[in-house]
Amino acid sequence: MIVGVGLDLCLISRMERALSRSDGRFAARVFTDGERKYCDGKASPSQHYAARFAAKEAILKALHVPNGLSWHELEVIQGSHGGPAIALHGAARQAAERLGVSKLHVSLTHQGDSASAVVIAER
Repeated sequence: MIVGVGLDLCLISRMERALSRSDGRFAARVFTDGERKYCDGKASPSQHYAARFAAKEAILKALHVPNGLSWHELEVIQGSHGGPAIALHGAARQAAERLGVSKLHVSLTHQGDSASAVVIAER
């Protein structure tokens, strides 16, 4: 049974500006070490950062925007199937457990100046 759906869009150019203005502080505040390593290893890091930011926003929406979460508690990882997957930590994991979420499905895409993500929370 689906208990939540989240969808978000992030402009790649906006992410690129945020990353370049903050001398790494923005990326460190919002993204985990693993996410930064993955994105920085790509030819166009900003498009991958933008997709992951959209995923984090989509996760919040799918979990009904619980209070008190840290960006690092919402993590986009490489799944066993090779595509993206979601790992929840701390308060984010607890919020998912309260909703009875047993699985989170995620899909990321980027085209032109846009990156988007959809997350489905399943019980």
